[in-house]
Amino acid sequence: MVRRLYPEQPVVGVGAVITCHGQILLERRKNEPGKGKWSIPGGLVELGESVEETVIREVVEETSLEVQEPMLIDVVDDVTRDENDEIKYHFVIIDYFVRLKGGMPKASSDAAELKWVQLSGVENYDLTKTFREFFNRNSDRLKKLESCPK
Repeated sequence: MVRRLYPEQPVVGVGAVITCHGQILLERRKNEPGKGKWSIPGGLVELGESVEETVIREVVEETSLEVQEPMLIDVVDDVTRDENDEIKYHFVIIDYFVRLKGGMPKASSDAAELKWVQLSGVENYDLTKTFREFFNRNSDRLKKLESCPK
């Protein structure tokens, strides 16, 4: 198992951008880091798993949605230090846009709650630091992406 807290090396994770009719699917995190804050579905890459496989698996685990066709959007670094300047967390998060294949959204695993949010209102939420950085860099691009079948 990968040690998240005070790791010996960076931990690789993924995030899934799911957009539908001008909205994005956000999840309120159930666990640290970022417990109680809003982000996108995602999780850690398991040994032997590709990042594309990870994003598909994590979406199913956290939202019960089936997705396909992961497309790389961005990479976000997250280094958090403690009061002694020791590295408490170090994540490299690879964010993908995905297309919906099926299912009904239902929060499970690390997701305390799921919510469709208008892209124009995302910044009003208490977002994780990494998702806020990602959203600020990519909000214009996200408006052009559509996960829902036409």
